Amino acid sequence: MRVWMPLVYVGMGGALGSVLRYLLSLLAQRYFVTFPCGTLAANLLGCLLIGIVVTLATSSAALSPSWRLFLATGICGGFTTMSSFVYEMMKFVQDRELFYAGGYLALTLLGSMGMFCLGVWLVQWVMPS
Repeated sequence: MRVWMPLVYVGMGGALGSVLRYLLSLLAQRYFVTFPCGTLAANLLGCLLIGIVVTLATSSAALSPSWRLFLATGICGGFTTMSSFVYEMMKFVQDRELFYAGGYLALTLLGSMGMFCLGVWLVQWVMPS
């Protein structure tokens, strides 16, 4: 039975991440109709969370391997939306909305890297070594 537990952790986290992603998308659609802010927010928040999780898992004993699987692989995997990002990018390109395409690409990539670094910094600030 022990062999199945990692699958349970990832599956439960993935389901929770997917539901959270859907709720975030619904919320964003209420305020932003022409720009995919739900996908952008999911990718940025997912990068922040994975930065926190990875730092906690590698620099301390604060997270067990089971929690890392649940949070990073499960929740972040279900929450972040690379396939939606690519679809929305291609839609901008097909519609010749190159300004939006460039902005979305830059915000997603730079924002995601920044949020990851923020997650690392937050853990190091809260738990100095």
